Amino acid sequence: MWQIFKREINSFFSAILGYLVVAIFLIMMGLFVWVFPQTSVLEGSYASLDALFNVAPYIFMFLLPAITMRGLAEEKKTGTLELLFTRPLTDFQIVSGKFFAAWVTAILALIPTVIYYFSIYNLGAPKGNIDTAAVVGSYIGLILLSGGFAAIGTFASSVTSSQIVSFIIAVALCFVCYDGISSVAAIPALSDQAYSIGLWGVDFHYRSLSRGLIDSRDILYFCSLIIIALSLAKLSIGSRRWEQ
Repeated sequence: MWQIFKREINSFFSAILGYLVVAIFLIMMGLFVWVFPQTSVLEGSYASLDALFNVAPYIFMFLLPAITMRGLAEEKKTGTLELLFTRPLTDFQIVSGKFFAAWVTAILALIPTVIYYFSIYNLGAPKGNIDTAAVVGSYIGLILLSGGFAAIGTFASSVTSSQIVSFIIAVALCFVCYDGISSVAAIPALSDQAYSIGLWGVDFHYRSLSRGLIDSRDILYFCSLIIIALSLAKLSIGSRRWEQ
């Protein structure tokens, strides 16, 4: 798995694409947090990073599929997946190596945004007038959410040899998991089951962590999402192994 991980990280950042993806994420975050008047911290009446944590999931919804679409899809298209099967690697190690490379890339893109916290911390009146617990919880939520999206993207990449198709499938699945389920829960006719339905959505657990309360149930949810998506990806490439 470590060899797959290193190869993926090196290939991603050896080309301009890796730096471009990270740069686009940081530019978009900077615009929403500091520039756009509808979300700018400077236009608000209190020190908050709500703009970052409200917008980041939607950017990750496209960023992670863009990162993962190459993974297994390209291996299938070029025929190098069969070469991986000849090495002393299990299907899960191949899938995990691809997944962790994408997840670490997302975390690396997220790390520079911590400077926003320190900027707002010092800009507050009085200094330090920011809900640090909520910020920490939100960052933990974003890290777990990016892991879930990376796992979904890895699964999408495992079912096709086309990077474009992989990207579209991943974006659609991420949207359904994040916004789709909560939208269904908001249907008036389902008001009695709204809470139960909402529990299945990524948005519910991400918002819960964003309040600064680190609940083991929320962490378990994201871990389960990752495990299920990676298990499906393993089954997908495993079926290809048996077809040989």
